[in-house]
Amino acid sequence: MKLLTKLPLLALFVVFAFTSCTTDSIDEKAQALELKVTTPKTKTIEVEILELINNHRLSMGLNSLSDMTVVKSVAFTHTDYMVDNNEVSHTNFFMRSEYLKSNAGAKRVSENVAYGYSSAESVVRAWLKSEGHKANIEGDYTNFDVSAEKNEEGKWYYTNIFIKK
Repeated sequence: MKLLTKLPLLALFVVFAFTSCTTDSIDEKAQALELKVTTPKTKTIEVEILELINNHRLSMGLNSLSDMTVVKSVAFTHTDYMVDNNEVSHTNFFMRSEYLKSNAGAKRVSENVAYGYSSAESVVRAWLKSEGHKANIEGDYTNFDVSAEKNEEGKWYYTNIFIKK
């Protein structure tokens, strides 16, 4: 019987401990992201990707998207992370989204990632063949940017972020 009276207290303690730890962790990681945001020089492949996406959007009767330095910077932080960890992922997307909502006036954020495609045409073609990636490309957005970085083996990693202001 004593266990039953202490169980709710234990559950309450666990909830408060988890919530506090999660909030501190998110704040800490968001601050780290803010400190690491840099804008590298734009590469030809990145310009080509943006042009291909806008050309596709225009062919569908959609508005073209404007590039945005802060979006590029955030995309770069994630591409650099993927290269460093040798994995393709959307890890920490929530932090990137929140950062862009706070620092770029974004109301909505989405991203496409990819690995291994050797040209702008091949990565955009692959995204357009994927229902989810295509939905991002054709979505109701105002701005976008992309980061493309090579790993030590010369393979490309890509992060393409879309925002609606």
